[in-house]
Amino acid sequence: MIIFGTKGYVYQLAMLMLLCGQCGNPAAHTLRKRITKFTLFFVPLFPVSSKYVTQCTFCGAERRVERAEAERLQSQGGNPAYGQGQGQGPGQGQGPGGIPQQQNPYRQGF
Repeated sequence: MIIFGTKGYVYQLAMLMLLCGQCGNPAAHTLRKRITKFTLFFVPLFPVSSKYVTQCTFCGAERRVERAEAERLQSQGGNPAYGQGQGQGPGQGQGPGGIPQQQNPYRQGF
């Protein structure tokens, strides 16, 4: 009798500050790599598939990311939506911790 199957592994690669496509909030996103490995007699032998996913910590929405984009986000430290390449110099339009200041539509006259 031969026992075979698959087993999944999840690795957290980075925490990124991104603008969420689902809720629209600037929030931390986790970059994770999911690997499925073929097992024989409960011993993982080789990877069958791998997927990269980002998940918003604010609303919980997940988005699948291609390998090249995941590597780029991981190497940049992940802030493509803010500052770089958008005409802002360092420190311009940013609040504490490097998070950009945004207009609050619910706050009037301050």
